[in-house]
Amino acid sequence: MLTMTEVSSLTGRLLVATPALADPNFDRAVVLLLDHDEEGSLGVVLNRPTPVGVGDVLEPWAGLAGAPQVVFQGGPVSLDSALGLAVVPGEPRDGEDAEPLGWRRVFGAIGLVDLEAPPELLAAELGSLRIFAGYAGWGPGQLEDELVEGAWYVVESEPGDVFSPDPDQLWRSVLRRQRSELAMVATYPDDPSLN
Repeated sequence: MLTMTEVSSLTGRLLVATPALADPNFDRAVVLLLDHDEEGSLGVVLNRPTPVGVGDVLEPWAGLAGAPQVVFQGGPVSLDSALGLAVVPGEPRDGEDAEPLGWRRVFGAIGLVDLEAPPELLAAELGSLRIFAGYAGWGPGQLEDELVEGAWYVVESEPGDVFSPDPDQLWRSVLRRQRSELAMVATYPDDPSLN
């Protein structure tokens, strides 16, 4: 049984789909966990770019979006809603407001952007921005069950993962950098039946 401390510690970590994960929504997915507690888990898939440009759906934010400047499919839930993740570099200084207006820190320098706020409020503060349509969600205990079943590898995230300029290679590159047998999984063929 996971303790609350262990559960909380998964926020900010990556879930990397194992080759055994059968759900097509998560085939070779890399999910950043934005929230994980006793009430459930919420994250976004980092490596599912869509052909839709940020300017096509959120024109005011297009100039702040990093390359590729497309909307990413954040998961199978609520595909008609948008979620913005952004980096605000640097640590808050004592005596100053901890966070810029329109941005809420999730972990480290990464936080959620209020896409209803005027982009000019954040333009000077943001280092990078990525827009996601939808999210991945798990009810209480559901993710823990999937972890026990071996559906996901849990690994540390790195600052560049969220804004990878080559999201199609993210699954392999995250696995390749692991200092364990997981590095070998990066060589797993796309279609094992062709082996």
